[in-house]
Amino acid sequence: MVEVKIERLKELDQETLERLIEIYMNAYEGMREYGGEGESYAKRYLRWCWNKAKDGFFVAKVGDEIAGFIVCDSDWYSKYEGRVVGAVHEFAVDKRFQGHGIGHRLMEKCLEYLAKQNDRIELWVGEKNEGAARFYEGYGFRRVGQSGIWVRMVKDVRKGDNSSGKN
Repeated sequence: MVEVKIERLKELDQETLERLIEIYMNAYEGMREYGGEGESYAKRYLRWCWNKAKDGFFVAKVGDEIAGFIVCDSDWYSKYEGRVVGAVHEFAVDKRFQGHGIGHRLMEKCLEYLAKQNDRIELWVGEKNEGAARFYEGYGFRRVGQSGIWVRMVKDVRKGDNSSGKN
């Protein structure tokens, strides 16, 4: 495995968008109920993520290829909290690159970014996606509610705390 670089996405050009859609669709293979309505949905959703959280849109690169991405929003109004919290909107690693620590590196970058500005982080995970839920629990997220097929998880952090919370 070559070196993995985690960096802020600088530009969402057509080629990059197509690669992100490919990773997104690949990540939800076998779990279509969580991945939206196909590529056109993915394109709209990823553009929305880019417009909502440019500063927290991180990619993992193996060489010149994007292997995964995470979208971290430090300015998300949570109707469940009644205030602004940090949020993870999307997180996906290409199946070809899974099992090499890339997801951990992306999550650590996201938590470092959000902990500078937020004391709570929320995310939603599909109720049947137990592997992802366990991954998040390993970073200190806890299940706090459910809406339909989605489970809401939160993590409390101290502002300025750069620790990942990983056990």
